[in-house]
Amino acid sequence: MSANLRYWLWLQAALGEGARIKEIIREFGSAKGLYESNILQWRMSSSLVPKQVSRLESIALDDVEEIIYNCRVNGWQIIDYEDERYPERLRVIDNPPAVLYIDGVFPDIDASVVIGIVGTRKASEYAVKVTQLMSSGVAQCGAVVVSGGALGVDTAAHRGAIICGGKTVCVLGCGFGTNYLIENKSLRESVKNNGALVTEFPPFTKAAKYTFPLRNRIISGLSLGVLVVEAGMKSGSLITANLALEQGRDVYAVPCSILSPQFAGTNKLINDGAVVAVKPADLLYPYAERYNLDLTRIKSVEQLMNETADKSANVLKSDKKFSFEALEQGRKKREKRHAAALALKGDALSVYQVLTDEFQHIDVISEKCSLPPSVVLSSLTMLEIADLAVSAGGKRYKQS
Repeated sequence: MSANLRYWLWLQAALGEGARIKEIIREFGSAKGLYESNILQWRMSSSLVPKQVSRLESIALDDVEEIIYNCRVNGWQIIDYEDERYPERLRVIDNPPAVLYIDGVFPDIDASVVIGIVGTRKASEYAVKVTQLMSSGVAQCGAVVVSGGALGVDTAAHRGAIICGGKTVCVLGCGFGTNYLIENKSLRESVKNNGALVTEFPPFTKAAKYTFPLRNRIISGLSLGVLVVEAGMKSGSLITANLALEQGRDVYAVPCSILSPQFAGTNKLINDGAVVAVKPADLLYPYAERYNLDLTRIKSVEQLMNETADKSANVLKSDKKFSFEALEQGRKKREKRHAAALALKGDALSVYQVLTDEFQHIDVISEKCSLPPSVVLSSLTMLEIADLAVSAGGKRYKQS
C-alpha cells in the first residue's frame, strides 16, 4: 500500500469513478496536495467546478477506511495513480482511473504486448471459435489478453488465453464482491488464477449502464491494440474501438459475414480503416521487434484449431456452459428474448423498462413506473411467461 493511498481513495470517493483528474493533479501536484489545500483554493481553482468542490468538502479522509478494510480482509490489492505498479500505459490516457483494485497477479503491463479483445455478448459459434483461436495464438507467444469478462466474445477471449497457459486480465464494470453475471463466476476464478481481475470501482459497487463505458476505456488503455470480433452498429465494442483510437492504440477487426446485419459494426470498422485480422500473427507483427517476441512460436489457424480442440476438452472439462454448443443456445435464447422485449407495449413495457439485473420488490417497481401494484403484478406475470422477468420470494422481480 502506497503512502498516499488514502488521499487517492478520498479523491475518487469525492469526484467519482471516471472523473478527469489529470488537470486537477497538474494544478495541485497530487491527491495529497489537493487534500491539504484549503477550500478557498478549491473554489478559486480553474480545474474544479462548484459541484466538485462541494463533494470534496463533504467527504472525509476517514470515509475511505472501510474500503481499505474490505480489500485487506478479502485479499484485494489497491494500486493508486502514484504507485510504481500503476501501468504507465494507463497513466498517460486522457482520463486515467485514480485507483485500481486487483484480485490475482497483475502482469507487468508496460513490459508486455497486451491485446484487448472485445465483441458481442450474443456471439455466433463462428465468433466464439475465432476469438478463442486468436486469443490462444497471441497468448502462446507471450502476449497478455485483456477483455471484459462478459458472455460471448469476452468469455472466449479469456478462455483462449487460459487454455494455452497464457496470461489474461479481466476488467470489470463493477466492484469486487458483487454477484453481477453470476454464471461467469467460474471463469473469473480461472482468470484470477492465470492473471488478474481489475476494476476501478470500490468493493460491492453494482454494475450499471454508466459503469461499462468507463470500464471500456481501461481495456483499451491497457492494450497496445484492440481486436473487435462481431459487433453491432451500436455496441460497447465500437465504443471501446473509438476509445482505442482516441488513446492512440491500434484497432483490428475480424471480418463478419455480410449476411449478418446485426454485426455490421465490425465491417464498418474495417471500412473506416481498422486493420483486418485473420490470424494471430496479424496482431503480433507490429510489436514483435519492440518487445522481443519470438515469432517462431506463432502458429497457423489450422494448428491452433487442432490444439484448442484437444485442450478445450480438458480445461474446465466439467464446465458445460462454456461449450460452443451452450454458447450458441444461449445466443439464440437471448435473441428470442430481445425480440419479445421489442414487441412490448403499454404497461408491460413500462414495467419492463424499470427492471434491472438486481431483484426489486414489487412496491419499488410500482413506484418507479407510476402504476398500481395490481397492474404491475399482472404485467410481471406476462413478462415471466415471455421469459423477460424472473421472480424470487417476497414479491421480488428482475430481468431474466
